[in-house]
Amino acid sequence: MRRGAVRSVVVAGLLVLCGAGPAGPAGAWPGSDEEADVAYHGRVQLARGQLKVWMVPQNEGPAEVPNATVRVRLSADLADRHELSEGCARVGRREVVCETGALPRHGRGRHIALLLGLRERPAEVAVRIDTLWDGGATDRNRTNNEHLVLALDTGDPYAF
Repeated sequence: MRRGAVRSVVVAGLLVLCGAGPAGPAGAWPGSDEEADVAYHGRVQLARGQLKVWMVPQNEGPAEVPNATVRVRLSADLADRHELSEGCARVGRREVVCETGALPRHGRGRHIALLLGLRERPAEVAVRIDTLWDGGATDRNRTNNEHLVLALDTGDPYAF
């Protein structure tokens, strides 16, 4: 596992162990006084048992986000082995997390690309994308960072 992937898993694990999590529907973290608006834009593509996920995290502001963790959950089991992008880690049978890196005010983060092999070759896969951790910022607009995309095994890209 790469160093960045380990950091993502450690951050996510610490949040769970410490009981940190959204304080309510606004998504504020305890002690947070900064407000940001994290969003994800990208596409998913399913072909012959392989799922491609490509996305760009974005921050509509007003505060900077030093780092965040995006979670990708699938309706199908992942294959046993993967070569994941730097800063990404598999955290379950159907789940991968990736750190976004710094998200400047009204700016974009690094591109995140995943090529995920699936245990079987399903006709379709539901892909859920959301923020697991947002660097301690308050995010009142959760609609642009929570996505559900149904990808059919046609090789066609589906945008979110």
